[in-house]
Amino acid sequence: MIYTITLNPSIDYVVPVKKFAIGELNYMENELKLPGGKGINVSRILKELNMDTTALGFLGGFTGDFISNWLEKDQVETDFVSIEGETRINIKLKSGKETEINSPGPVITSFEADQLLNQLENMTSKDTVIFSGSKPPSLPANYYNEMIDKISKNNTAFVIDTTGDALKNALPYEPLLVKPNQHELEQLFDVKLNSQEEIVHYGKKLLEAGAEHVIVSLGGDGALLITNNSIFKGLSPRGVLKNSVGAGDSMIAGFTGEYLQSRDPVKSFKMGIASGSATAFSNDLAKKDAVLSLLPKVEVTRL
Repeated sequence: MIYTITLNPSIDYVVPVKKFAIGELNYMENELKLPGGKGINVSRILKELNMDTTALGFLGGFTGDFISNWLEKDQVETDFVSIEGETRINIKLKSGKETEINSPGPVITSFEADQLLNQLENMTSKDTVIFSGSKPPSLPANYYNEMIDKISKNNTAFVIDTTGDALKNALPYEPLLVKPNQHELEQLFDVKLNSQEEIVHYGKKLLEAGAEHVIVSLGGDGALLITNNSIFKGLSPRGVLKNSVGAGDSMIAGFTGEYLQSRDPVKSFKMGIASGSATAFSNDLAKKDAVLSLLPKVEVTRL
């Protein structure tokens, strides 16, 4: 089973406004409410690709019910910890460029936090856990480490898609995959990366620190896959960008789902790029047919 963990889910409230004017009355062209949260996105794509997945994390209030009901409709298995607080709403304002307004999230009590840690004790070596996204400010600073420590005792493989100290502290536990973008890689090492060679150099440092595979996403310039044996450059198929939210999560899902079946990092890299691209070209997360139609168009070369 592939478990995803979303510590700070949200409803993503997508608001298209033709010409947004600060301080004036603006009218939406339409509206769209979607279940948000990086791990939730990963589970939705995994389910679309016919992989067994269960979404874990914290949900509360009417907003939590919205997410739970949506995932039930999508036939995604869930086992969220029910919290007293309300799951947040994040605003995605689309007016020319996209502007995001994100809430910090609800207060998670120590009792609720311990409930999730207790769930992780049941993981086995046959499971894989995908940790994605930020944590609510109310959780302890080392909460990611507490979770990883729980699963590592049972030799459970994991993927981590987060930033800063949470990512850095996870590396000694040997994650199956980490996926920073160029900006996050720069922040992690406090450097400015001006060339592909520099990006590869610092990507290799993540391998040296413990990661098994490193994908560095480069936006419109594709992505790099860095392993202990080889380096690969992947180029996305061409298409009309409709949605930047969830593309990285879709890449995580595509790579992980394929890798757990084939153990082929290049094949998995291609599936990750196809999944991320299909979401970028969709209004919501990608559908299976869209992913598979793009897969033959993904170009991967060995550097």
